[in-house]
Amino acid sequence: MKMIFDLFKSASSEHPDDVKGIRHALLQFVKQELQKAEGGEGANIKGLGIFIHCSPATRHVYEAAVFTEDPDQLKNEIQRISDDYSLDLPSGWLLTFAFDEAFPDDAVEMQQLPVALLVKTKTHFVKQQAKAYLKALSGKTLQPSYEITSEGGKYNIGRDEKAQSDEGYFRTNHIAFPSESDDERNKYISRQHAHIEWDTNLAKFVIFADEGGIPPRNKVKLRSALTEKTVKLHATQIGQELAEGDQIILGESVVLEFSFKPQYHE
Repeated sequence: MKMIFDLFKSASSEHPDDVKGIRHALLQFVKQELQKAEGGEGANIKGLGIFIHCSPATRHVYEAAVFTEDPDQLKNEIQRISDDYSLDLPSGWLLTFAFDEAFPDDAVEMQQLPVALLVKTKTHFVKQQAKAYLKALSGKTLQPSYEITSEGGKYNIGRDEKAQSDEGYFRTNHIAFPSESDDERNKYISRQHAHIEWDTNLAKFVIFADEGGIPPRNKVKLRSALTEKTVKLHATQIGQELAEGDQIILGESVVLEFSFKPQYHE
């Protein structure tokens, strides 16, 4: 046991700046924090959340270091550490990454890197509060940008702030595309187009297509900033998690960008 802790103490205090150096330092850090979870706590681990605050110029290095194109690679590396040191990670544990999000209060920050680790347990899963921002890249919204929070409930997206549904009732669109806009693309937004809400189990904002107007499967697509892949929302019951820089495509040509960065709300 002493040898393991000596290994932790011997970790370099220098800041690695290459992919292999960053990955090695991160894995040593994860090993150290998992070691602290022994003594009956390991079985309660539900997953690990890695939060990264790096400069735009070095982001590609960090993305490569954590295998963002294939996250299972880093998860397998961590699983090997768990097996080698009998840390007993339970089956089905999850690994998540977040770039540019605020570090949760109970996350542990690294000294060598702008990285924090949150060990998620069965009684605590990531952070339960968040704030995010939306702005239109194409199409014209009533406001230049919108702030949403995890406590704010359901945020409707649609044409006009007050819109009457086919059933006759009125709904408030918190993110509204006015009909009278000179931007022709607004006309392709339905009155009940989509909504965003906070999922407490995932600890993430999730977007859903809504019933009304054009069929849900033709209303909303999500382009991932991380993978650059586009996913179509096929049904109103199944949502898609939102991450930093994701683009929400409404109809064919209206685009909202999602971000955790406050400057999106200036």
